[in-house]
Amino acid sequence: MAFFRGLSTISKFRSRLAEQTTSLGSVRWLQMQSSSEQDLKSQLKELIPEQQDRLKKIKSEYGKVQLGNITTDMVIGGMRGMIGLLWETSLLDPEEGIRFRGLSIPECQKVLPAAVEGGEPLPEGLLWLLLTGKVPSKEQTSALTSELHSRCRVPDHVFNAIDALPVGAHPMTQFATGVMALQVESEFQKAYEKGTPKSKYWEPTYEDVMNLIARLPVVAAYVYRRIFKDGKVIPSDKSLDYGANFSHMLGFDDPKMLELMRLYVTIHTDHEGGNVSAHTAHLVGSALSDPYLSFAAALNGLAGPLHGLANQEVLLWIKSVVEECGENISKDQLKDYVWKTLNSGKVVPGFGHGVLRKTDPRYTCQREFALKHLPEDPLFQLVSKLYEVVPPVLTELGKVKNPWPNVDAHSGVLLNHFGLSEARYYTVLFGVSRSIGIGSQLVWDRALGLPLERPKSVTMDWLEKHCAKSA
Repeated sequence: MAFFRGLSTISKFRSRLAEQTTSLGSVRWLQMQSSSEQDLKSQLKELIPEQQDRLKKIKSEYGKVQLGNITTDMVIGGMRGMIGLLWETSLLDPEEGIRFRGLSIPECQKVLPAAVEGGEPLPEGLLWLLLTGKVPSKEQTSALTSELHSRCRVPDHVFNAIDALPVGAHPMTQFATGVMALQVESEFQKAYEKGTPKSKYWEPTYEDVMNLIARLPVVAAYVYRRIFKDGKVIPSDKSLDYGANFSHMLGFDDPKMLELMRLYVTIHTDHEGGNVSAHTAHLVGSALSDPYLSFAAALNGLAGPLHGLANQEVLLWIKSVVEECGENISKDQLKDYVWKTLNSGKVVPGFGHGVLRKTDPRYTCQREFALKHLPEDPLFQLVSKLYEVVPPVLTELGKVKNPWPNVDAHSGVLLNHFGLSEARYYTVLFGVSRSIGIGSQLVWDRALGLPLERPKSVTMDWLEKHCAKSA
């Protein structure tokens, strides 16, 4: 499995992967599966003891090894760049972007099973990869799709809880409410109350995570149809895969939209552990709050304008450009509008990232999707112009470490093209996707027995005295 072995090991693996893209089977933790003899939980039962021993060895042999220096800037600057979390499912490189268990997005697109030949990867395949570190076969992916369908029943009280809210409540408020209502069926809570030993915590956590992932599209689609489609609910279609069925329940059955939803869910699943939603889930989960409570907390973080809500802001800003300047805006006019936005004290949404220092690969794969399926879309053409105009402006501004587009810069335009134009809903899509990464890590948090998170905080008075003494 792609557990962190240090930057040198990762670098060597990347070189080897580039040279031997057809020999993934030679890598212990990235082996291609050729049969579906074992289900996902059985695979985990085999893997967990090995990784538990591995973590014990890391702690005993390297427990006192320093991983970096903590500066005052880090303490007061949102802990940027501070290594402080173990997060197994993905690793974010500032230069090349996210890797899921060691695989980049283009590599995932090549090796993970797809619904159509040469199509986008199935989210179920990535779920298997994140949990096991192994690329599943088509048979295993199909079996996982069926398992998720078998778990997708949502109790009536969940819908009743959502219905108690005003229809005009923000979609994320309604979605988080639905997740909290699901919590009453938590298998982890029941097991904990019965005195299940700590070594077995991962098993009811796994059940909760799988049930949560399976039920979220149903809850999310209900919220969408309630707010925007007069409450006319579309039932689940068990003949469809996870992403396609979600799109279907929302009311979109265009084959290209089904492919987009598979891509969208896949690339939004995980982005290592330091972002607000992932860290929140890890923090709350470390208190042994069950996956429903942990994920509901994560959703409330995701709903913030500086995190998941940004994808809503991008489309609204792009539409404001069109309303004021028209669809055929020139690059010079666009540059003037960007400066107007910045000079008014606002940011250009969809550009910059807390870690990345290059164009987000999640943006790139969405751009490739657009070039393939909707090259003439006016808003896509505007996004392409923004890609040329905004980075030089932000560089000239001199206050931005990363002037390049992130994942949010593109997703809204794609969704809008296929008719999902309600920008206020976009963060809910993000939330459904993120459950796969957060849920996978929560299983490993419990399997590895990771402790309660409790960092040390200090006051400004302490900082002043400590720094003066150090100087």
